[in-house]
Amino acid sequence: MRRYTLAPTPVGDVLLTADGSQRLTGVYWPEHQRAPRPSTGWERDDEAFADVREQLAQYFAGERRSFDVSAAAVGTPFQHRVWDALREIPYGTVMTYGELAAHIGRPSAARAVGLANGRNPLSIVVPCHRVVGSGGVLTGYAGGLEVKRRLLAHEGAATR
Repeated sequence: MRRYTLAPTPVGDVLLTADGSQRLTGVYWPEHQRAPRPSTGWERDDEAFADVREQLAQYFAGERRSFDVSAAAVGTPFQHRVWDALREIPYGTVMTYGELAAHIGRPSAARAVGLANGRNPLSIVVPCHRVVGSGGVLTGYAGGLEVKRRLLAHEGAATR
């Protein structure tokens, strides 16, 4: 059974999803193009997400810089490699798609890294918002550029 809840944040509510073993499978913004829509077979379970909701509250209160949750994102081996690298980007800093591609040992794969970044189902928890275009220019984000701008401002990251 898939479970879900909504979690309020200062930049908008997020949809949290989990699989049958209670592992987090998604953190989706309202504008997220690939967000699932709870329907038949889904159960709303606010309590099952208490830890994630608490960690999100701590993040937005400035008390947490990374997340420690049991997650089970579905993706290809390459996507998981990119998503693991996203977790290594320090709070309050940004990295370009090209820098991230080089970081994972694939310097000519900036576009593929961008696509994997865009398919990250664990927004904020896996900080895809910390990746920017060349020269620090803000580019696409599943939650919209304004949400990305606000997340980076919250972390004190310098962007253009």
